[in-house]
Amino acid sequence: MRWCPRPVLLILAGAAAGLAACTPVPTRFAPGVAARWVASPNFDLRRPQFVILHHTGNDTAQQALATLTNPARMVSAHYLVGRDGTIYQLVDERYRAWHAGASSWGSDEDLNSSSIGIEMDNNGAEPYPPAQVEALLALLADLESRYDIPRENFLGHGDIAPGRKVDPGVLFPWRQLAGHGFGAWCDPQGPASIDTGNPASVDPDDATLLAILGYDTANPGAAIRAFNRHFMALEDEPVLSPEGRAVLECLVAAKAPST
Repeated sequence: MRWCPRPVLLILAGAAAGLAACTPVPTRFAPGVAARWVASPNFDLRRPQFVILHHTGNDTAQQALATLTNPARMVSAHYLVGRDGTIYQLVDERYRAWHAGASSWGSDEDLNSSSIGIEMDNNGAEPYPPAQVEALLALLADLESRYDIPRENFLGHGDIAPGRKVDPGVLFPWRQLAGHGFGAWCDPQGPASIDTGNPASVDPDDATLLAILGYDTANPGAAIRAFNRHFMALEDEPVLSPEGRAVLECLVAAKAPST
């Protein structure tokens, strides 16, 4: 007996792995317990709420593919976007890829289970070429259209794992992505009005605002570095400048629900 899930329609700019291949009937976690498989149609597939962007740290897409498909490495992503714009699919979107590791954003502490992971073919010290960015934008548009992912939930690995990861790096075009609706961005026009939910908090500190935004602030310096890398294009800056603080306040004010 074969279990054949209904294929998911994807629109991609490059080759993608087929999703319609049948897989064996799932094995129980306790195989010593006898059970008869009777398939029910009453279930849902996981629905991703985040997209996490990475860079591979490799010099070629083939090097990255070798790593991402090596069982011994135990790392994967749903997609790899090559420097030339080719999109490779490595894991079915319905399944949990191993790309985020120990990470958190807000109250979510298992980003692997709630996200799509996208690796960018980039060694971490080079600009992202236009063909690659255009392919990424097409992929993000497709994902957003099918999963209705909130714009602020397009994040970098460095955002969800501050102090441990820095990708996709300071050269990643976050502003360009935000201009297409993928990722939070703010160009402050003046002082922001912030409601932290605490009337006594007249002037919330940087860590409080970063936590409201979603950052893990157990290590405030690492969280500030991650914020500066994403929003200020600063490589390793552990202090918020006045300009950085203004951007942070603007983002938090934009995140707060209107009353």
